[in-house]
Amino acid sequence: MKFYNIVIKYRLQLALLFIILGVVVNIYAGFWPAFLPYFIALILIAGHLFVGPMRLIQEHMESGNLDAAEKVLNSIKFPNLLYKPIRSVFYTLKGNIAMMKQDFTSAEINMKKGLDLGMPMKEAEGASLLQMGMLAMQKGDIRQGESYIRQALRKGLPDKDNQAMAFLQLCSIMATRREFRAAKDFFRKAKALKPTNPEIVKQIKELEKHIPRLPG
Repeated sequence: MKFYNIVIKYRLQLALLFIILGVVVNIYAGFWPAFLPYFIALILIAGHLFVGPMRLIQEHMESGNLDAAEKVLNSIKFPNLLYKPIRSVFYTLKGNIAMMKQDFTSAEINMKKGLDLGMPMKEAEGASLLQMGMLAMQKGDIRQGESYIRQALRKGLPDKDNQAMAFLQLCSIMATRREFRAAKDFFRKAKALKPTNPEIVKQIKELEKHIPRLPG
């Protein structure tokens, strides 16, 4: 796997070396013996333009190295050339990094681009819709936030933590609207999922102090 990552990282440099090799072989032995290095160079260049270094980005994201992930993302100079599902992932990852850095305007723009292109998996689309919902709520657009969160639940979310977060957000919206019975129902659904994320667990513990006092 490390060898494959090195190939991805230095794809253009390797392509240049194969082109030089092809030219040398072409001069001394003719075109057909040079065809193989030319062809390898073409594959490497096509991979860089149409697939990009997405594997490297995902690896950095999983390890929590946002700066390294952003650096690799910024190395993609022509994102419109990326294969459509990969381009969707590219914009979604840009949105995720922007959100983690609390650049909510950039996060919203990039996540919308990813959603408009169509996500390769429904769960990934659901997670993006949930983040869009939370962004909308942070901007004070409760109606749009609720719409995104309900869409996220319909599309499906990747794990119980995300599902619990969605129900807690809806609980908060219902409580704000004084629809207390619905708020309690969403809280019960969130708690029943038994999430493990420390922040979500903390929210549930805090809400447990107040939910029983709500009328309805």
